[in-house]
Amino acid sequence: MNSYWGLLKTKGVARIMASQLTARLPSGMIALGLLIHVEGIFHSYGSAGLVLAATSIGQAIAGPITSRLMGRLGARRVLIATTLVCALSLVWLALVHMPLWGYIAVGFLGGFSFPPVQPAVRTMYPKLVEPARLPRLFSLDASAQELIWVGGPLVITLVAMQISSVAGLLLCASLLVVGGAWFIASPELGEVKFATSTGRFGAVLGRGAVLLAVVTGFLMIGSTAAIEAAVVQRFGEGGLRAGLILGAMSLASLVAGFLFGHREGGRAVLSLWMCTLMAGSLAATMVQSFPGTLIAIGFAGLGMAPALAIMFSLISSRVQFSESAEAYGWANTGQLVGAAIGSAVAGFLIDAHGSNGGFLTAAMFALLAAIVPLGFVQLQEVRGRRRRRA
Repeated sequence: MNSYWGLLKTKGVARIMASQLTARLPSGMIALGLLIHVEGIFHSYGSAGLVLAATSIGQAIAGPITSRLMGRLGARRVLIATTLVCALSLVWLALVHMPLWGYIAVGFLGGFSFPPVQPAVRTMYPKLVEPARLPRLFSLDASAQELIWVGGPLVITLVAMQISSVAGLLLCASLLVVGGAWFIASPELGEVKFATSTGRFGAVLGRGAVLLAVVTGFLMIGSTAAIEAAVVQRFGEGGLRAGLILGAMSLASLVAGFLFGHREGGRAVLSLWMCTLMAGSLAATMVQSFPGTLIAIGFAGLGMAPALAIMFSLISSRVQFSESAEAYGWANTGQLVGAAIGSAVAGFLIDAHGSNGGFLTAAMFALLAAIVPLGFVQLQEVRGRRRRRA
């Protein structure tokens, strides 16, 4: 723990960590806030689902585009523009009554303009600390972001239910602006020059580390999305038990990230962490009780933050600085698409087989997430043998 405190004492690290977490907190709130708001207007979860899908699609498309633009136009310009547009979109969704297609269109705009704070800050990290301390900083980041997924849903649920869904969306917009302004105003952001990418758009996916992070992140977040759907089905939407189980998953990820995320880890270790996600998901199919599910899903969450730390470190060590922002943008897009597809597949299997269908979906995604890094290891060995023969 002392090493983490040492990191936070490094010039600028604590300020950047706190400001980016505040700016990103709405990412753990907007989906649930929109769900409550739109369902309350149209009295249809299907309608709310369409708005959420449009928002997620917009965010997934924009990730690598806005990240790349930071190198061309400057990080502050892109962050200011996207923050304002996204905040105004949320205010519009909260205050203006529209037909369903209007909510879908504005939801897409809000997702497309979601500020690329995550790619920006992960591009900055190598400039804040020396290379030897970078894995620990990525571990701290991966663990700390669990606060977004624990605190965000709790805050938006309390505000939307106890005050109003309008107040919930306005709170999201306010946090976006306040956190964004804090992050944008930080001197460290001005000191880091985001290099212009000279390659064609999407070429960075040809880098093995980037493709590995995109595919593994897609499968890992798809698995966790399936777990969330299955837990809600088993214990009831909005139920205290479901919230406690999902909170335990995030807490386990947070603790494991602090304990293990800073350690050296490559593709093989990444695969091992994905095995904990698979094992926990399978264990959840063998129990029905609250304590049993709590333990199983808590175990499943152990690998999440350490795996993210490994993926971030691989990108940082294998990708040129000029390509790093776009690389992290693609990684974020993979996770967003994984969340959407994992939820959709789990939904169909839950309808057919109950909560076990969702947990089996999670195990299937996690199994693939464990296989993919090993495939990259084998591919690397084959390439090495070919070079030696040549």
